[in-house]
Amino acid sequence: MKKSVFTVVAVLALFACKNNAKVSPDTSSEATAQTEKETKYPSDVIPFMDEWKILLGDGTRSEELVNYEKKDFFYVEKDDQADWVVYKTPNSGVTSRTSSNTRTELGQKKHWIPETGGKLTGTLKVQHVSTSGDARVAASYSVVVGQIHSDEGHENEPIKIFYKKFPGHTKGSVFWNYEINTKGDNSKRWDYSTAIWGNDMSVVGETATTYPKEPENGIELGEEFSYEINVFKGIMYLTFSSEGHDTVKFTKNLLKSDFSKKSDIPEQIWTLYASIGRDGIERENAYAGEIQYFKQGAYNQTNGKSPDDNMVWSTGSETYDGDIPKQYANGCYTEVWFKEATVGEGTLPIEE
Repeated sequence: MKKSVFTVVAVLALFACKNNAKVSPDTSSEATAQTEKETKYPSDVIPFMDEWKILLGDGTRSEELVNYEKKDFFYVEKDDQADWVVYKTPNSGVTSRTSSNTRTELGQKKHWIPETGGKLTGTLKVQHVSTSGDARVAASYSVVVGQIHSDEGHENEPIKIFYKKFPGHTKGSVFWNYEINTKGDNSKRWDYSTAIWGNDMSVVGETATTYPKEPENGIELGEEFSYEINVFKGIMYLTFSSEGHDTVKFTKNLLKSDFSKKSDIPEQIWTLYASIGRDGIERENAYAGEIQYFKQGAYNQTNGKSPDDNMVWSTGSETYDGDIPKQYANGCYTEVWFKEATVGEGTLPIEE
């Protein structure tokens, strides 16, 4: 009888254990699924990422950007108003074969020529530019946040959109540069810079550590602005807007040069590029028929090269021997946040 009772109790206990095992949730797998669900990628914020590849400031490359991020370079941050895609890059890292400057920047997969055109838009705020550099050098303390880049010939750039702020200033400048598609030797190339808000690129300090007057109509770090680059039938139409600032528009012909003779070279170029002897002229048909593509993100213009070698582009900034954590800790980096962006075909501008 005792044996029979013991057997029944044992069977009931085993049955209860099996039931408990069935109803107990797999907490580890649920937690993992929840974490994956909560992770927000740049492609969740700006859904055009399937049309781009990227180069990061540490040299990492990726051509698959849907559900892709990399800590400290390309990721999502949220403020009180929106989610933002963050592009962050140090003053010194691993960069492309044609540049001395690091970037965490998208490169458009689709290529086009000015005659067929294309359109890129972006709404952004610059959160940081390098606090190290030489104030006499035009590229110091600046970042390019959007551009068109050629993929043949000299591989020059019909437009680069810059943000630049000197240390100690509250407001910085937004300007755009047009790089000539040089006729002949490209070592004579130069950029003509046009102010949007604040100053153009040519306004520099008198010494390495003294700064020009702060622009009254400039843009602060953390202040939103938007741009549109619209290339339609060979003409580049530019629109820049920011709350509290005048909307500014420009038009530039990419099929016919404004700089095909020495007499066409602007005074800005003779002054800014005198020390490095760049006084080239542009081919008469500018960028006509040349393959182009858009780029967007943070293309850091501050580097550790000696200003003695180039007083326009070699900024002499601190790089901590390429140690990226040290650069980030000491202000030697740039950081740009985008909340909206689009890319597509060029369109006929609407007359106002």
